[in-house]
Amino acid sequence: MKISVIGLGYVGLTQAVCLADLGYEVIGVDINKERIESIINKKPPIYEKGLKKILDRVVSRNLSITSNLKKAILDSDISFICVGTPSKKQGSMSLHQLEHVSKEIGMYLKLKKYHTVVIKSTVVAGTCEENVIPILEKESKKKFPKDFGVLMNPEFLREGEAIEDFFNPDRIVIGSSDKRSLQTLRKLYSNFKCPILSTSFKEAEMIKYASNAFLATKISFINEIGNICKRFNIDTNVVAEGIGLDHRICPYFLRSGIGFGGSCFPKDVNAIIYKATELGYNPRLLRAVLDVNRDQPLKLLEILEKKGLRHRKIGVLGLTFKAGTDDIRESPALNTIKELLMEEAELYIYDPKAMDKVKRIFPHLNYLGSGQEVVNNSEIVLILTEWPEFKDLDYGDKLVIDGKNVFNSKIPKNYEGICW
Repeated sequence: MKISVIGLGYVGLTQAVCLADLGYEVIGVDINKERIESIINKKPPIYEKGLKKILDRVVSRNLSITSNLKKAILDSDISFICVGTPSKKQGSMSLHQLEHVSKEIGMYLKLKKYHTVVIKSTVVAGTCEENVIPILEKESKKKFPKDFGVLMNPEFLREGEAIEDFFNPDRIVIGSSDKRSLQTLRKLYSNFKCPILSTSFKEAEMIKYASNAFLATKISFINEIGNICKRFNIDTNVVAEGIGLDHRICPYFLRSGIGFGGSCFPKDVNAIIYKATELGYNPRLLRAVLDVNRDQPLKLLEILEKKGLRHRKIGVLGLTFKAGTDDIRESPALNTIKELLMEEAELYIYDPKAMDKVKRIFPHLNYLGSGQEVVNNSEIVLILTEWPEFKDLDYGDKLVIDGKNVFNSKIPKNYEGICW
């Protein structure tokens, strides 16, 4: 079984290298020349734990990288589409990349007896049946499911833990109306020990959104509880521990802080809200989830304002939306920096993985070589990403405002959490 993976971002690159590591012959396809060159040279274009080791094993062995989509389709039996589906301004999802790739694949399907196309990109319910399959049929002059297979196979990877999540998933979801397609993907995933759930296209598409919407809701919930607890002078972490012991709730995603970011939760919740509204339903709970998340970083600024904010030397520790990644998309740290600059604060900044990316947005700030240098140069220190190394810094008597709930013990002398 030969496999092509189209789009080598977080999801696609993880899919490609991990399938290759399982022994499959894999062709990775991307149009970004720098990314292709980086992967061929075994240099990960993204930071992801364990990725470099796997690249070293599989590149030039059974993982090849190309920009030639036609050759990749003709030389493979299954194609995974992993292109981006970014948000538009109003919250809807852009299908431009997915539709463009589908058109190209459709043209090349003319040259093949049979091929299976797997959508791994995150898409709203109805996309496979209303967009992808019609495009493939139109361009190929063939019919699904007789002449080619199509499935929806959503990803559930955590950035920073994507390799671990690929090899040890909680579940695998495969959606299609075609038994042959479902059997093909069940065979590919046959060595995995987790449940494999076969569904319709729309159910598989919706499971991805429902999962992310629930996790986002859980984060906004504990932040709302944290904001209330702070008014009562109650330790939110103890409350979270107490409710997390209930097996119906569990402790995961009950860590209060400045809110969620990244490429998935904000985009996906916005997309499902937009689609639901389009269909005549007002998703009030999901709107509230985003409202709480949007306001949460302001809690940190409220604390700062009480301490005197203008013209202060403020240290910023952490730029990514979470530890273990170099991803700054929708990171609460970026909006916090913008607000601080409005107050004419003098900023000293450090992040172990993302400073080069942030320099492109804020080129004139003070970027230092370590977290300790930031602490030493600042009057007030803000922790905006939960990098483990921040636990071990010597903060002395500096005011530390923690937006990511970093300290379980060894709390700095002059410390305040934003909602605990």
